[in-house]
Amino acid sequence: MTAEGNVIMQRKPPFRADHVGSFLRTAPIKEARARRDKGEITADQLKAVEDAEIKKIVARQEDCGLKLATDGEFRRSWWHFDFLCALDGVVLKQIESGIQFAGVQTKAERPDIVGRIGFSGSHPMIEHFRFLAANTRVVPKMTIPSPTLLHFRFGRASIPKTIYPDLDVFFDDLGQTYAKVVKAFYDAGCRYLQFDDTIWAFLCSEKERAQSRQRGDNPDELQDKYAGMINTALAAKPADMTITTHICRGNFRSTWISEGGYEPVAETLFGKLNYDGYFLEYDTERAGGFEPLRFVPRGGKQIVLGLVSSKLGALESKDALKRRIDEASKYVAVDQLCLSPQCGFASTEEGNVLSEDEQWAKLAMIVELTDEVWR
Repeated sequence: MTAEGNVIMQRKPPFRADHVGSFLRTAPIKEARARRDKGEITADQLKAVEDAEIKKIVARQEDCGLKLATDGEFRRSWWHFDFLCALDGVVLKQIESGIQFAGVQTKAERPDIVGRIGFSGSHPMIEHFRFLAANTRVVPKMTIPSPTLLHFRFGRASIPKTIYPDLDVFFDDLGQTYAKVVKAFYDAGCRYLQFDDTIWAFLCSEKERAQSRQRGDNPDELQDKYAGMINTALAAKPADMTITTHICRGNFRSTWISEGGYEPVAETLFGKLNYDGYFLEYDTERAGGFEPLRFVPRGGKQIVLGLVSSKLGALESKDALKRRIDEASKYVAVDQLCLSPQCGFASTEEGNVLSEDEQWAKLAMIVELTDEVWR
């Protein structure tokens, strides 16, 4: 398959061959973090190992032929909590049990709101981005959790009414906080930022919607509230900055949380949110069909098809992937499509159940396939 014989220029991200962000932690990273937890090395010694391993992971991405590089999220324990708990008014809290995935639970931690949400102008991940940008010759991409992650999972019940008697004020604070975050990353030189977000997929799951009601929320109202909050954040985006979102159904040790296609949220997700592109999980039947993509506006917005599993090591068939790209192109023009793994390879430091060699083989195959499809 070719892009209808046309030569299509890819001037800015997301790229035809892209990826979500995280990589399996290397042995030196795992060892250094374990030694730091035991107090055997200092924070500076841990950082030195992280710096060295991030340089290696960036070089591997460049060698694959990718036009972007991330730091693999090597400095993080969680894909989301590390960022959220460095915002003003949020701390990491130990709880009785972790988040329940399919047959396994995460560590028993969560963000705890202890004051008005804000951004004071500094955040460790701004410096993480600066290090990445200084050590790559391709486009440095930064990934952070969507603001929705500070609400849905723990809900109204977790937000003290002494701090936020009116939940609309909470949503406004979050939107304004993220607007400042966007500006801070831009000022640091970031031109490719991604909001990772499981919540839009959770709103497609009746099980997750029922749990939301139990936490004191009305899931029927959340689409519009979340859209308003996210668009407040995106309003700060300069024209030369790309902000995408990644949506999946959970990713921990190769397991998941929710099931259900994008249809219940598609009109809001594609029609009302001001993202430049969408990384969409599409590697299993849990994500449903491509029909909801009919709501994607023509031109402009890019859809990154997450057809390649980051949960399993087996390498997908190129011919099968090309057929699925053809299927998706019935609903979105092929020049608006890109390809990536369906999620990161290690949304938490534990990582998924595949090898580093399998991880890199998948990325190399994606680059090769996109060269064939969009010559």
